[in-house]
This record gives sequence, C-alpha cells and structure tokens, in this order.
Amino acid sequence: MRISTVLLMASTAVIALPAFAQEPAPAADAAAEGANIIVYGRGETRQVQEITNRDIVALTPGTNALKAIEKLPSVNFQSADPFGNYEWSQRVTIRSFNQNQLGFTFDGIPLGDMSYGNHNGLHITRAISSENIGSVRVSQGAGSIGTQATNALGGTVETFSADPADYLTGGALAGQGDLTYGSDETWRAFARLALGSRDGIRGYVSYGYGSTDKYKGQGTQDQHMGNAKVVIPVGDVTVDGWLSYSDRREQDYQDMSMSMIRRLGWDWDNTYPDYARAIDYASRLNDVDLVSNSGGSPFPDGRYDYSGAPVGSQVYPGNVTSADDAYYDASGLRKDWLGAIGVSAPLGEHASFKLKGYYHNNKGMGLWATPYTPSPNGVPMSVRTTEYRMDRIGVFGSVDFALGIQNFTVGGWYENNKFNQARRFYAFASRTEPGLSFRDYPKNPFATQWEFDFTTDTIQYHVQDQIDFGMVKINLGWKGFKVTNEADAVVQATFPQGRIKAEDWFQPHAGFAVELSPEAEVFGGFTQATRAFASATTTGPFSTNQKGFDKIKGNLKPEASDTYELGLRYNTPIFNGVLGAYLVNFRNRLLAVQVGSPIQGFASALQNVGNVRAVGVEAAGDLKLGGGFGLYASYSYTDATYRDDVVDDSGAVAPIRGKTVVDSPKHIARGEINYEHEGAYGRIGVNYMSRRYYSYTNDASVPGRVIVDATVGYHFSPNLELQLNATNLLDKRYIGTIGSGGFGNSGDAQTLLVGAPSQFFVTLKAGF
Repeated sequence: MRISTVLLMASTAVIALPAFAQEPAPAADAAAEGANIIVYGRGETRQVQEITNRDIVALTPGTNALKAIEKLPSVNFQSADPFGNYEWSQRVTIRSFNQNQLGFTFDGIPLGDMSYGNHNGLHITRAISSENIGSVRVSQGAGSIGTQATNALGGTVETFSADPADYLTGGALAGQGDLTYGSDETWRAFARLALGSRDGIRGYVSYGYGSTDKYKGQGTQDQHMGNAKVVIPVGDVTVDGWLSYSDRREQDYQDMSMSMIRRLGWDWDNTYPDYARAIDYASRLNDVDLVSNSGGSPFPDGRYDYSGAPVGSQVYPGNVTSADDAYYDASGLRKDWLGAIGVSAPLGEHASFKLKGYYHNNKGMGLWATPYTPSPNGVPMSVRTTEYRMDRIGVFGSVDFALGIQNFTVGGWYENNKFNQARRFYAFASRTEPGLSFRDYPKNPFATQWEFDFTTDTIQYHVQDQIDFGMVKINLGWKGFKVTNEADAVVQATFPQGRIKAEDWFQPHAGFAVELSPEAEVFGGFTQATRAFASATTTGPFSTNQKGFDKIKGNLKPEASDTYELGLRYNTPIFNGVLGAYLVNFRNRLLAVQVGSPIQGFASALQNVGNVRAVGVEAAGDLKLGGGFGLYASYSYTDATYRDDVVDDSGAVAPIRGKTVVDSPKHIARGEINYEHEGAYGRIGVNYMSRRYYSYTNDASVPGRVIVDATVGYHFSPNLELQLNATNLLDKRYIGTIGSGGFGNSGDAQTLLVGAPSQFFVTLKAGF
C-alpha cells in the first residue's frame, strides 16, 4: 500500500477515534452543529432528496456535482476519471433508467439528457462551476410536474446556482480563491468575486481552469469555465440573470473489453504519442496481397505485402489481435455559451408568476483516429469526426395562485432547437508525422460522409393542484407535450430525412403525504410519463436508413412508464431517514442494434421491443453522534427485468425475457462517517455496487466493487482553509463505466472503461 494512502487513512482515523468515547449530544446540541447535508423532502408526495453545497465542496474542487448524489439511494453514478467529469465515460442511472431516460435541469433551464453527443442540451459541468452550485435535488421516481424535460421516464436531477447573497455575509464585497494540486499533474484554480447587498442588487463573477494528465497512456483533459450571476430586486419584482462560458478539451481513454484487459492489462491505452505504432496497426489492418514477394510472379503469393503473414491470418505485435485494440488518439472538444434572464413577481395577494428565457450555443467535435478510412495521401488512417453545432432558444414560466386550502399552478415551456450534426474525415500529414493535434479543431476535411440539419420544436404545459388538509396533503395534476423532430439532409449518405413527432397531452401525476406525528410521515404516488424521440443521426429514429425510417415513422411508439411509490420519512434533530418501495412498468422500449464496431459508424435499426418491470426498495438515513460526528448510510435493491424477448424483422429471437436490465446492479450501498468541529473536518465514504451486466442475455458482466474515498481539512480562520482529498483510497482495480460503446445481445464487447486508481489532491482556499 502506498505511503500516502497510509498517511491519509491514519489522519482520518485520528479524527474519527474520539467519536466512540463520547455520548451522543442532546437534540438541541446536535441541531446546533449545522444544517443537514441531505434534505429528505419533508412534505413531498414523492421520493426526493436534496444535496446541499456543503456536500459538494467536500469533494475535490471541480468534481462533477453528480458524483455527490451517488450516495443517494438508487443512484448509480460511474465514470473513468476521479472527478466524474470525463463525458465519454460519465453515466448515471436511477432505478434502472439510463441517462437518456432521465431529466436534467439547471435553474430550470433544460439540459437535455446530458449524454456525450447531446443533441438537446449540455452537461451540467459545462453550465456551472461546482463552487457556484447551491443545491442539487434528486427525484428518483418522478420529478416535479413542471420540470422542463420530455425524456424523463424515470427520475430528474435539478441543479440550482447559489444566490450571490450566500457569499455576502460580511459586507458588500467578498472574494474567494482556490488552488488545487494533485495526482497526474492535476492543477485547478478558481476565483470568484461577489458584490452588492444581501437584500438588494447583488451578483458574482467567477473563472476556473483545471487541467489533468491522463492517469494511463498520455494526454490531457482540461477546461476553462466562466460564470456570472446577477439578482436585481425592483420593488416586489425580482429579475435574475445568468451567463456562462465553457471550453473543454478531453483526450480519451481506450474502450476496453474483458478479453482485452486479460490480454493487454489494466493500464492499456491508445498509442499516443507513439504515432509509428498506430501507423503499424493501421497498415496491418489495410494489408493486402497484390504482388508477389518472391520470384517475380505476377500472381499473388498468398502473403500480405506489409507484414508478410499468410493471407487470412494477419498478425499484430505482442498480445494485440486487432487494430481496434488501440487507436492513435481520440478526444472530445466542446464550447458552450449559456445565458438566461428571468423575472418573478406577485400578482395581488394570492398569486405570483415566474418567467425565464434562455439561449444556448454549442460547438463540438468527437475525434477518432480511424484505421478504417485511409487518408488520400497514402497514410493508412485518418481523423474521423462527429461534429455538432447547436442553437437553442426557449422560454418557460408558471402562475401560482392560492384559493383556500388549495394552491393551483399552471405552467408552460417552449423551445426551438436547431442542431447540425456531421461526420467528416481529415487527413494526417504523412506516415511519419501526424501534422495535427487532437486538442484542436481540425480544418479542411477531405470527405463529408453525412451532414444533417435537425429542427426540434417542443411545447409542454402542466397543471397542478396541491391541497393541504393539515395533516394530509394531496397533489393532483398532469402535464402534456408535443415534440416535433425534423431532419433535413445536407449530405444524406444512407441516413434518413423526414419528420416524426411524439405527442401525449395527458400524463397524470397524483400523490399524498400524511403526517403521522411531528417526526413521521407516509407518502405515496403515481406518475405516468412519456419520452419524446431524439433528433440526431447517432441515436433515435434517424439513426437508421431511409427505408427503415419510412417504415417506422408511422407506427413507432414513444417509450412510456408508470411509476408507483410508497414510503415513510422520519425526521428528528438527531436522525433523519427515509424508507421507500416502488414499482415501475416501462412500456414500448426502443432498441437500436449496433452493427460492426462503434468506430465504423454503420446505421442501426430501431424498434419497439417490449416492456421492462422494475421493483425495488430504498433506504437512507443520517445520524448525528455528537461531538461533531455523524453517520450516513443508504441502500437500494433493484430487480429490473425485461418482460419480452426481442424479435427482429428476420424472425431472429434474442432470448432476454426475464434477464436483468443492463447496467442495473441489484444492490447499491453507501456508508460514510463524517466529522466537523472547531475548524477540523473529515469524512470517509464507502461505495458498494454489485454485478453489472453489459449484454442483454446477461452472459457478459463486470463484478461488484467497493470504492473508498476520503476527505480531511482544517479551517485556520473563516477565510483560510486547507483540504486534502483521496479518491479510490485503497487503489482498487475495477471497471468504472460499462456501455461506452453500447450494449450487445450476447458476448464480450469493447464497451468498458477502467476506473481511476488512487488519486490524491491538496487544495488551499482563501477569501475575504
């Protein structure tokens, strides 16, 4: 074990030891130790928890806020990097629903499905720096009825920026500066300046830059991020504005399979910066037998010209068996601007309204060095890109009015999204020099395989009635939407153009909360949800060919779900907890079957393939032990299974009925001991996840794993703090992400990403 690991464990243990020698403090004392880090949704009619800024800032600065919510029940978060920021690898599933089936918002602004090739939004880590987040609210089963999302079959994750007033506790001007250094030459700097008055005009601006080398192979992942927020009270009216800019550049890790890990080892990666090795692999892939290598005969001699191996048995150096084992390099480049302006005001004594407009601009590329398409100058590989340009403009709002014991809400959302997506190829300079960097946007493509303009118009409304009988609360309502997706070919190739829509004007929600005592309440509810189609060539109904699209556009059904929940909450100054159970019936599941390896980019076939049923139990609680110590634990059990075999147009059957849903571990458990007293703080967290399947027939899986993270720190004064963080403290070898290249019916696949080894970071925080 590394010396640094031992030291950090020892320092955390020193902090933790006194807890067991003290009696728990009285309730009043425990309550005075600070606000709860996790809020369990008291009074809500659905399963919901909220993570506050206190929990986010305890992570390594710059860490994805979604990594903070992984401690909540039924939340399966995974990533190949220690920060949870690497977008190619980052995944979150809740109650077996994958990321594409969850809703994400930021200050109400829709973020789409936050996937790597996001066609309708952006990732939260490109919208706001983690230091500026006020809270994150997770609804595991069904989000707020007014959430701006048309893909939320399952839960929702709502992120909220901090109010500038939170930083103006000492006057009209406040500043913060953080500097982080750690493993793999990680550097991150963050600065924020807030000014104004807490109850008047106020705002802040911030800038952050973080950079880290890859922990295996070579390459860099970095990001520039700027945020600005302003709040302007004008009498009873409040105007707020937001502006952010992000420039992210990430060189990729190689997708692995279990067989590759056994052959090549856990530390295997792409060849960069070894260009000659990549040229060698590509030359062998494209090797042919055109001329005789002996005797001058004009007839083929049965051996490849480049390698000399017998035709039909091409060989690669060492344990490499394919050019797909390692590419030269790959990367993801993203630039985003996000702006919004909102207004809220009372309408008389019993009503109020909120209105917000937003604009989002994105430019991005995913780059791969592909050996399947040679450059025109004779180099046996080229740079294949998937290119993105997006302009979204939208507005959402609501009117609330009270009438006796009832509170009515009527709201709506409209968005127009213009999305351009293209597949292009760029040449390498020569067989000895690449002539380009995967950290820069390439220019002058030699080919455009396809290019499409997508237009998506979204109209959504919701109606809600909250009835408060005192000890009993009833929540009734519904939402509806119409989403129209249109594709227009610029360069068509085999992919389709045309129009398809998803329309469901009545998606009911109903729930109740009954107060059993001042400490305990029972809650339950029912939610019906429909998911709109995606507008992209790489996913959804447009990812097939024209013939296939014309066949499905009239009868393809949008995915839909029915969710039933029942639970119990218990809250005291000493203990807060929740116990819940749920049943989800997921209908009209859509499946796109990938043909060939992901880098070849062949069309997929989309079809409705039946239903899924998920049943589960969730529990979470935190206990204040006194003396600054606390315990937190959560557990979830999920039994999610396919209800139907998959039958394709040829009649072939994939026998998956009764099989466990891919990337849906049955058991997830989290445990944490934390301490905060007289300036010192610390926490050790344990994260357990059981076996995960990455084939629909469940014959390919990755084993369960236990990961330990730790934080220790000290406040020297209100304005000076030192923080130490460790991720994967015990240096566990494990698979971080599954499904990076999609899921197949059966067998091993190159769709896994290795989790990061032990990483250590130190941060100095100063302010005024």
